[in-house]
Amino acid sequence: MSVIVKEVLKGSPAAKAGIKSGDTLVSINGNDIMDVLDYRFYQMQEKLVLSFINKRGKIKVRRVKKRENAELGMNFDTYLMDKQHSCLNKCIFCFIDQLPKGMRESLYFKDDDSRLSFLFGNYVTLTNLTEHEIDRIIKMHISPVNISVHTTNPELRVRMMKNKNAGAVLSVIDRFNEAGIAMNCQLVVCPGFNDGKELERSLNDLTNKENVKCIAVVPVGITGHREGLEKLTPFDKQGAIATIDLIDKFGLACLEKYGERRAFAADELYLLAGRQIPEADYYEDFLQLENGVGLWALLKDEVYRCLDTCDKSKINRKISIATGEAAYPLIKELVTAVQQKFSGIECDVYQVKNEFFGGQINVSGLVTGGDIIKQLKNKNLGTHLLIPDSMLRYENDRFLDDVTIDELSKELNVELVIVKNSGEDFVGAVTGIN
Repeated sequence: MSVIVKEVLKGSPAAKAGIKSGDTLVSINGNDIMDVLDYRFYQMQEKLVLSFINKRGKIKVRRVKKRENAELGMNFDTYLMDKQHSCLNKCIFCFIDQLPKGMRESLYFKDDDSRLSFLFGNYVTLTNLTEHEIDRIIKMHISPVNISVHTTNPELRVRMMKNKNAGAVLSVIDRFNEAGIAMNCQLVVCPGFNDGKELERSLNDLTNKENVKCIAVVPVGITGHREGLEKLTPFDKQGAIATIDLIDKFGLACLEKYGERRAFAADELYLLAGRQIPEADYYEDFLQLENGVGLWALLKDEVYRCLDTCDKSKINRKISIATGEAAYPLIKELVTAVQQKFSGIECDVYQVKNEFFGGQINVSGLVTGGDIIKQLKNKNLGTHLLIPDSMLRYENDRFLDDVTIDELSKELNVELVIVKNSGEDFVGAVTGIN
């Protein structure tokens, strides 16, 4: 496959070679260029032979000499340069299958693209990987690869993912491990399926692979929109406690074997178990934040560190915060800490019940604008309403239910402040000090 060049930077090696916008890049040093990973990898050498087709359809070959690791100077329409790979599985726990009907079409797309794993940290199931892509990851030493494993039992993985190849591709993990490819793994655990003894098997298999650097164990999320889907049971308190204990057992074994904990429970499991979430240093390098592992501890640590650098003062200010039910206790604690440093701040924290998704969904990132409006309408919200940026999608201007931030602001008659997930941003938003 060849790719069309969108832009050639002025004065770049590509420009000097005569490549122009609209030309089609075919190969570099005889290697076909299929996407940005090929381009980035093969452009790094000092001496290059570029094959391209100009806009008149003529094949051109140019030799280029540049500094090693210097950029050639071409840009393309997309990172992937071709169509994004969609998921081939029908996982029993898939959150997208649990979305209500009538939402915008882009929300129903399931990606399962290894290139997005490397570029943006997306998780892939391996069922979409071709032999070419496996060989390329090993050859280029692309690392880390983020993998949604769920279970290392091949038969159970086929059953849970409803893909006949889901079990066989587990061998790719062994190939990556032998090639020294670092992997971060995710296990979405469904009680009655891959918990208990099956979870123990998976943790044992994965922690015995030297290059599996981190494992996140995440409880299944169940919405109120599972019509026609396989019945799933949410975690109860005892199940969450037993799961954390099992993860800690393997985490301690990894500490002794590798000097790293490697196996972690998602924050949600601690909340379900009624247990205190560990302090920040427990989570080492925070490799699994996107899976909700250590988010609570990191934000808390950052807020207190930020407050330690602040002098006590008085700020007359009335504001409010909207958050999900799960994060409510933490946000209340952090607001109290800010108020102790800055007297005069009045801040009401509202936990928004997720009626849109129903079921057991209580995380802030899935709170919708409509639920905020219904539950906060006619309340005295002060001069500003703070919401976490995790509630917003894509261009950061709308919620999952397509309510825009402008519509929310107008409905509640309050100015919105979008807060990034960092301690400094949180303290700045609450105090109004930028």
